[in-house]
Amino acid sequence: MQNQYNGGTNQYNNGMNPYNNGMNPYPYNQGGGNNDKNTKHFMAGLAVGMAVTMGVFLFAFVVFQFGRSVRRGLDLVESENGIVSESVTDDEVVKKLGILEETIQEYFWQDVDNETLQNGVYRGLLDSLDDPYSVYYTAEELIALQQQTQGIYYGIGAYITQDADTGYVMVSGIIKNTPAEESNLMQGDHIYEVNGESMYEKDSTYVVSKIKGEEGTYVTITVLRTGETEPIDIDVQRRQIESPTVEYEMYDNKTAYIQITEFDLVTSKQFEEALSQARQEGMQGLIIDLRSNPGGNLSTVCEIARMLLPKGLIVYTEDKYGKREEYTCNGQNEIDVPLVVLTNGYSASASEILAGAVKDYGIGKLVGTTTYGKGIVQKVINLSDGSAMKITVSTYFTPKGNNIHKIGIDPDVEVAFDAEQYKNGIDNQLETAKQVLSEMMD
Repeated sequence: MQNQYNGGTNQYNNGMNPYNNGMNPYPYNQGGGNNDKNTKHFMAGLAVGMAVTMGVFLFAFVVFQFGRSVRRGLDLVESENGIVSESVTDDEVVKKLGILEETIQEYFWQDVDNETLQNGVYRGLLDSLDDPYSVYYTAEELIALQQQTQGIYYGIGAYITQDADTGYVMVSGIIKNTPAEESNLMQGDHIYEVNGESMYEKDSTYVVSKIKGEEGTYVTITVLRTGETEPIDIDVQRRQIESPTVEYEMYDNKTAYIQITEFDLVTSKQFEEALSQARQEGMQGLIIDLRSNPGGNLSTVCEIARMLLPKGLIVYTEDKYGKREEYTCNGQNEIDVPLVVLTNGYSASASEILAGAVKDYGIGKLVGTTTYGKGIVQKVINLSDGSAMKITVSTYFTPKGNNIHKIGIDPDVEVAFDAEQYKNGIDNQLETAKQVLSEMMD
């Protein structure tokens, strides 16, 4: 799966994070990137987490402190909802954790870093919810998450992917007009060293952490390149990078095409600029491509919806206590040209909010295949030590009250993606969208 330097795609209200490369809508990797859950059961997470080299009582103190953090979160629930929750970190649990720790210290065959094991305890607690979207973040992971959600970071502007065959991560793409492009870093390069440190068998997250840094500083990336017999040292300056999440094109018949790859904080501005340019160029019809868009920020998709929808609801959410929150549009910027929205089985979460609203209001037609079906919302809750948990807090509904979770949104015109045609340069779903839009424009 593709990861940007200085971040991946784990975001507020995001989906399964399927890979999508540029204009290629064909997803060949389903799954969650940073949003994937450790599928181990809670007790397994606890068992691994207990293998610390500290004493039993010191570990119990760590668990007690974590319990205090959990209870602080529960206090918030009490104050808002009047609900009293019993803590899981009672004396019997602490005693059992101590026994597990002693057993693992005696029998487990490898030494494990204390911090890693403590994080395993915390991850295990979230894992017990059996919810792939509720996860624990270390302080470092939280910083990366925030940068990813913003869509702005300090790095070099390249994409990387894990290459299990070589043991090194590989550069899978270069963002235009970035230090990576200027430095002659190339797609297909394998990252051999960063500042002289071997990157052999290091995962992409670790490599990213070594490449990112303060704006204006330099990083030396040593790469292995096909056709070269020796490693190549490349010095790259770190700069502020804004992830391109919107692609725009105007076709000959005044049909505008705007692809949104994900909903970051920078996306609404990028979409607004693309839409403004399309209008300046005489747009008479619009195709919005949401295929393989995993979602993103709820606030961002609502901002974009306000550039398109009539007056009324965009989406509303309800939590387990029945509390409802509405997101609305004033209708002042309702689109005045025919609209088609492209979707597929990997269009998730925020993508479904936009697609669902377009369909409910009847202001456009959906073309493609049924969307993923993620109709739940997550909230990031910061903890006092700099870590955080992301937890599912509510269900969202389309303007007409449809719950699409694990159901998805059906297209008005169904057309499956043809991979063979795409290999020959023909995007059959896009061609169908053009045809449908042309009929709407006549």
